[in-house]
Amino acid sequence: MPGDDRAQRKHAPATLRNREPIAAVLQAELPVTGKVLEVASGSGEHCAFFAELFPVHVWQPTDPDPGALGSIASWCAGLHSVLPPLALDATAAHWPVDAADAVLCINMAHISPWQATLGLVAGAQRLLAKGAPLILYGPWRREGVQTAPSNEAFDASLKARDPRWGLRRVEDLDAAALARGFARTRLVEMPANNVMLIYRR
Repeated sequence: MPGDDRAQRKHAPATLRNREPIAAVLQAELPVTGKVLEVASGSGEHCAFFAELFPVHVWQPTDPDPGALGSIASWCAGLHSVLPPLALDATAAHWPVDAADAVLCINMAHISPWQATLGLVAGAQRLLAKGAPLILYGPWRREGVQTAPSNEAFDASLKARDPRWGLRRVEDLDAAALARGFARTRLVEMPANNVMLIYRR
């Protein structure tokens, strides 16, 4: 990894609150070893934390934002199991990665156009072998489950910033995943009204 330029580091406060619960699910869902492709790595704090917890895996962080790539490189400096961050647009038909043993995406679906989530599923279909997991984390709406008032307010604030953003329905993701040969194998309730969704072919 490049040198540790701390001036480039971004900080997402929620990372400190959710990284350990997410790691507990990863412990159960990741393959014993292999490459984990993280789509939309953001600040890079999650990748750095998980790489230390799961050092036998190879971690490939990505993000479409050049500023995020610098932050990821800084947070992950010195972690030999982390590959240099790559620019990756989830909507692109071709990704700069040929294969992965797991795809992880944290807090992207609600702060990007729905096309990005559809692209994520399509990319996972191209990269993952049968049985390998596609893992998402974030706030999601669910049929028959009342959305928390805090998430409703969050949804409204997201749509005010960009009408293409907002909380998504699990059922819509299930349908998009099914169209690519994936089935949801697990839904895990997480703190602060978030969930983790695991899909496999």
